[in-house]
Amino acid sequence: MTPFGALREQLLGAAETFAGGPRALPDILAGMVDDVDRALREELEIFPVCHHSPASALAMARRLREKQPKVIYLELCEDLRPLLDELRNCRLPVALQAFATDLDGFPPERAPLSVVAPITEASAEYQAISYALDTPGVELVLVDRSSDHVFQWEPADAPEEAAGRGEQEEEAALHGDAVGVEIGDLRPGFAELEEHLLHHGKVRHWSEWWDQYVEQPLAGADYETYRQVMVLIGSLFRRLRPSRDARRATDEDRERYMWTRIREHLAASGADPAECLHVCGAFHAASRVEQFGLASTAPFEITPRTATRWRYGLIPSSHSAIEAQFGLAPGSVSVAAATWEKSVKRTGVTPFRLDGQRGTRKRAARKRLPDPVPAAPVTDRLSGFLSDAPALDALDEAELLGWCVDIVRLARRNGYLSSTADAIAVFETSILLAGMRGRARPTPYDFQDAAVTCIEKDTVPGRRDVRRLCEILLGGDRIGEVGYDALPPLARDVLDRLAPLGLDLEKRTIQRALLDFSATPELEPCSDLLWMLRRLLPGDAVRPIMGSRRLGERPIQESWDLAIGRNQRAIVELGYEGVTIEQVLEQRLRKAVHAPKATAATALQAVEDSLLYLKSRRFTDELGARAVELLAAERTVDDAPEVLRGIRRLLAHYRTTEPELPRWCAAFVTAGYAHYCTLLPTAFADDDTGARQVAAMLGFLISLESLAVSLGCDHTQLELAVKQSHPTEPGKTALLWAAETQLGLLTTAELRERCDGLLDNPLVVPAYPRYLSGFVQALESVPSLSPLVVELLSKAFARLPDTVLLPWLPKLIVTLREQAADLVPVLVREADRTFPAGLAAVDAWVPPWEGRAAPEPAPPVVATGPVPGLLAARPESCDAVTALLGLDPAWPEPAGAPDAPPGAAATGALLAAHPGTAGAVAALLTA
Repeated sequence: MTPFGALREQLLGAAETFAGGPRALPDILAGMVDDVDRALREELEIFPVCHHSPASALAMARRLREKQPKVIYLELCEDLRPLLDELRNCRLPVALQAFATDLDGFPPERAPLSVVAPITEASAEYQAISYALDTPGVELVLVDRSSDHVFQWEPADAPEEAAGRGEQEEEAALHGDAVGVEIGDLRPGFAELEEHLLHHGKVRHWSEWWDQYVEQPLAGADYETYRQVMVLIGSLFRRLRPSRDARRATDEDRERYMWTRIREHLAASGADPAECLHVCGAFHAASRVEQFGLASTAPFEITPRTATRWRYGLIPSSHSAIEAQFGLAPGSVSVAAATWEKSVKRTGVTPFRLDGQRGTRKRAARKRLPDPVPAAPVTDRLSGFLSDAPALDALDEAELLGWCVDIVRLARRNGYLSSTADAIAVFETSILLAGMRGRARPTPYDFQDAAVTCIEKDTVPGRRDVRRLCEILLGGDRIGEVGYDALPPLARDVLDRLAPLGLDLEKRTIQRALLDFSATPELEPCSDLLWMLRRLLPGDAVRPIMGSRRLGERPIQESWDLAIGRNQRAIVELGYEGVTIEQVLEQRLRKAVHAPKATAATALQAVEDSLLYLKSRRFTDELGARAVELLAAERTVDDAPEVLRGIRRLLAHYRTTEPELPRWCAAFVTAGYAHYCTLLPTAFADDDTGARQVAAMLGFLISLESLAVSLGCDHTQLELAVKQSHPTEPGKTALLWAAETQLGLLTTAELRERCDGLLDNPLVVPAYPRYLSGFVQALESVPSLSPLVVELLSKAFARLPDTVLLPWLPKLIVTLREQAADLVPVLVREADRTFPAGLAAVDAWVPPWEGRAAPEPAPPVVATGPVPGLLAARPESCDAVTALLGLDPAWPEPAGAPDAPPGAAATGALLAAHPGTAGAVAALLTA
């Protein structure tokens, strides 16, 4: 008869009495008792835990002092073991992290891979780690699957589930999109069971149910009772998990993995199982796999790791980050931390802490542990625990009054009009809610509901509502910190190189850095580093307030807002990619230009970043050569605008700083000229290619034509490409007309006539905004058209009736804003030069494109003197000069002067207009 035989018979009898139907319930109850019996009879002592559970931490601290094991097998990724020694250099909570960017054996689109395992002080695993690391002769062995196997065994729908979580708060994003590994994930996998427990427990969420019905009863329980209850709960959740649950196979493989590793270590080390302790989740303690136990001989083949290179480190964590990642209620980890501190004071248990642990008070010298207590025989503690009514904690009025006074004070600081009356109301309402829920002592959750009811009004005056204020009051969101000695080399190098700023960059506050290079030129390396960090880190880590970094610019002063301590995780992950910031930036730029989706625009941006940050001619030329390759291989022109802007900036930079263009730059211009000439007819006809892209192609071909021709290109290529283009879309048609005008294939007068014809055609008027958009975009390649575009817009506003103009205006504005926003300023400047500057001059203003009336012809002038006679007598010279000038050499007879010599009227007009010349000639003749 096993120790649990009586309990089994009792539960089976109750099941047969109340079930009255299928035998599913008796089988489940009997199986739960069998699971407890099996776990407790195992030769290797199993310690079941729940993640971040104060009750588990208290039981662990007691058991470690009693048993004093020599080997601790911990359910944690086995490749994270070297990180545990660095925990004493950190302020908890922190997370152990494995990170991989260069994948070998996983799909490339899953990069980067990241695994985190948060550690808090109020957790059983931290107690076990502290005991093992600070106790001589104790070995700590991690037996869970490696980080590589986490992703090998990841269910197929796990990435979709992670993507569906949505965006998290700033603090909750400390873990990023990493996969969380926890010890003891105790939560029903059966949704109906969880809903049933929450409804009958009169609680809002699972964290509150667990605190009320597991944490509080087990806080003062003895070790055997705690152990049996935890295995029983794990067995219940395991047996009620749906058979098709995606995590079931993964969890069973983890159990096989752990027991295989345990047996391998025992066989290799020769350790006595009686002096060992296996710490795992209560869910795994009730395992039914065939590899369970030391007596099992069932084999399990552990697949080899992939060739992926993993890097390891510590990153800061927080209570809210843990809650967000593992689906816990907001504030539940903070409540657990507060419960842990109270339980330690109430029970007198001395917890284990790492010597020199940051963020803890300095303790006295560690006392020698008492002699280990021999293990007691296994007895049935479940019968009494399940049959006895839970002991109700008496009301702690001092604690509740302190909460009520503090929440009112905190609410007033955050803009609420709370008073002493609200404190009294919160006190009474907390007691009332606890009574309605069957509790003699209000829990933090009862107090939180009462505060929201009594203090929060229709609106929240500040950023924090009352529920958030209660979380702050009951413990707050503690944020961990990785110490300098535990940082990777890159992070330490960043802090060392920024030391001349004189700021404490490990603080989580935002700090202002002022850099005056004229007074302190030694701060220029700090500026270079800050701009590289700006390029690599999230937006709020380093933010420039004054100053910029562009080609050809170097500011005299700069001002920065630095939040490096708040973004410690991002800097730590940079350390997984290289030893220095420069190395990481170079790797990222090289990776960007060699990516499968890399384009010529991407490569040009990488070239510019290399010039701005790295200042390496060799590396810049390498990136430029790659840009030429990418441009020649492109079959679309989607990135033509970015290519045009990028190459223009780079050409302007090289022309002002270098005696000659780099070889790659010249090759890019010639390759781009030939490439875009080839694709131009297709781009004009392709409906999927927008007018913006075609305008950028023309801008490249026309604005860089002189350089391309000097490098060996042929102007005929462009003329042939334009003549072969036959667009049908209005915007592209306007671009073609502008290109023809630039090349001399179309005169400005002919272009004006065509545009006037469009405006006069009522069938084309609805599409006129698209023509105008094309002309505006053509200003990038043909800036001389700006007067014509102003003329076209003005004619449209002058000639179109309101019935056509008013529905057309919104479309015109939207078209210009979406397709030509950067060219509208050019148009505005031209309009400013064309239109009058004052309102008074508008009435008398005549548009320059409207022809003025021809002036009245001057009356004929009859010249006298010897010169007219001389010219009339010798007309051959005048005829020859007139022919050279391309004029008509006829000599018209003047009306009303029949006796005048031929051409006298024309000659007289000429001499009257220029009397100085006639006088000089006369003086020569009479001399």
